Amino acid sequence: MKGPTRPPSHVPAGPRTIARPPEEPEETRFFDRECYEFNRQLQPAWNDRYCEHCRHYLTARCPHIDEFLDDVEDLSPE
Repeated sequence: MKGPTRPPSHVPAGPRTIARPPEEPEETRFFDRECYEFNRQLQPAWNDRYCEHCRHYLTARCPHIDEFLDDVEDLSPE
């Protein structure tokens, strides 16, 4: 019995790529995080809300330490 043919309604199996969220611009990537806490050992004039002046910067208390370490690894020579 022959009838009208229709293309399959499913997507063919194959490698899938997961869309990555867009990267933040470099100048705002480590700026004004919700966890920012100014390091009072620095001069108050340095309080510009950049992570490098945060009390938790590059410590185990930093909730974003993995991002910082990934950023440093990107700079290492191959």
